[in-house]
Amino acid sequence: MAESAAATPLHIIVLVKWVPDYQLERRIAEDRRMDRSGGVLSELDEYPLEAALQIREAAERPVRVSALTLGPSGASASAKKALQIGADDAFHLTDDALAGADVAATSVALRGAVEQAFATGDEETEAVRLVLTGMASEDGETSAVPAQLAERLGVALVTNATGISLEGDAVVVDRISASEQQKVRADLPAVVSVTDQANDPRYPNFKAIMAAKKKTTTSWALSEVGLTADDVASRTQVTAAAPRPPREAGEVITDEGDAGKRIVEFLAKERVL
Repeated sequence: MAESAAATPLHIIVLVKWVPDYQLERRIAEDRRMDRSGGVLSELDEYPLEAALQIREAAERPVRVSALTLGPSGASASAKKALQIGADDAFHLTDDALAGADVAATSVALRGAVEQAFATGDEETEAVRLVLTGMASEDGETSAVPAQLAERLGVALVTNATGISLEGDAVVVDRISASEQQKVRADLPAVVSVTDQANDPRYPNFKAIMAAKKKTTTSWALSEVGLTADDVASRTQVTAAAPRPPREAGEVITDEGDAGKRIVEFLAKERVL
């Protein structure tokens, strides 16, 4: 008799990104790239991680939650934080050829890393596969990686998820569009991007932080996921970067009986009215 969907193991990979700390001033380094020396786990990536953990807690099947990050050595901090929050293991793709990677190059690299991560430890279980991402990264904010990654993997894509559940070997997603709420169903494997309206991410407690020390993080270079530097060559380059000019002082209106009129005139001048 064929194994039921409820008993088939599920492997969820959550993409997590190392981004500049939004509480610190962001600056461009001499190589025209964003200074990431004060990096943290992207807050928007905590929502798909929480969604994965909730799926694991509610499932009547074995569920493995893996965190996957891409970036320089410091990016391992985002993987470590994901392990502390509750991921079972983590993967880190790091290579000098990825420095300054644009969206297209990033999606190529992530495709190789995702396929390698799914292959690691799944050889005998034949697990059903799901990739969860944030709605955007806090630095680039393109929201383009989930779509490009799904296309390169050749799997279904669902974006803007505000709720996620499983029905057998399919994912059911509540999502928002420009003018309506939708409920859609996609057979696994699939890529789903999760919004900041989906849940309330948990914080790692002391027990979870200590448990994370025993969890594994596997690091790969491009060659170990079947890619070369030419495969991830960026199509775009930053040719110049300069600090944004300081804002000019605003106009102060003192009420001498005509303040309302002057405010309306100012708003009309700025084409706000």
